[in-house]
Amino acid sequence: MSTHVGESAVTVLGLGPMGRALAGAFLDAGLRVTVWNRTPGRDRELVHRGATSAASPAEAVAASSLTVVCVVNYDAADAVLRQDPVTDALKGRTVVNLTADTPARARDTAEWAAAHGIRYLDGAIMTPTTTIGTSDAVFIFSGPEELHREHRPVLDTLGGTHTHLGEDIGRAAAYDVALLDIFWTAMSGYAHALAVARAEGITAQELLPFAQGIGVIMPPLFEEFARDADDATYSGELNPITSAASTMSHVIETSESHGIDAGLMRAAEGQARRVIGLGHGTDGITRVTELLGRHLR
Repeated sequence: MSTHVGESAVTVLGLGPMGRALAGAFLDAGLRVTVWNRTPGRDRELVHRGATSAASPAEAVAASSLTVVCVVNYDAADAVLRQDPVTDALKGRTVVNLTADTPARARDTAEWAAAHGIRYLDGAIMTPTTTIGTSDAVFIFSGPEELHREHRPVLDTLGGTHTHLGEDIGRAAAYDVALLDIFWTAMSGYAHALAVARAEGITAQELLPFAQGIGVIMPPLFEEFARDADDATYSGELNPITSAASTMSHVIETSESHGIDAGLMRAAEGQARRVIGLGHGTDGITRVTELLGRHLR
């Protein structure tokens, strides 16, 4: 670790599980860390480890040239940052907002920051709290590349990989939303699958090795489908969407026979049937991408 990093100061606003993990990683790297949280008491362990507890967010941001924000959403971030004393204290300083929200909210916050002389980077954390400070952590950022480069030595102390995605301030949030779409749709599908399996007398542990097998086949399919979507080929050679719709109907029928809501799969099947109805029955499931994105053209 360089002397420059060791002498750096950083403020962390928001001490939920992720905020505490970020502050802890900064402390482990030898940085001077100031913390603040709306709910008192969450900074106790961090203070014991050497962090400084600020009495107010304005005091916290005034303590460092770099403030990292990690709260539940941008409503919570705005409630802190857009207080006049905090806004005034932030002028000329840098905010790195690692709060999850939408691309539109990121762009709105960047406009507010620019209007008040605040330097602003948006970002997202793509891995759980247990990865922070390790090589497994994944961070993405967007906004002024020069600003990201300036603060990279401090941000690197959080561990893992750090990718700057471009100057468009909303780009990190756009990646985050798309990736969360994959994650939560998959997790919702898994929860639904466990309910269907249980109704058929299969325990989650019994299903587990086969569910893990499904997980293994996904990465190569993601790669293939990415090419299909970008090239607009939508190949159905291996599995036409007519076959996909048929198997989806089996899930729906079995679920509803047990009184289990099948809304998620009904939505997926509905999209597949619309693609078939448009004359693309021999194409693959990625043809749905075009269906959903028609309004963009």
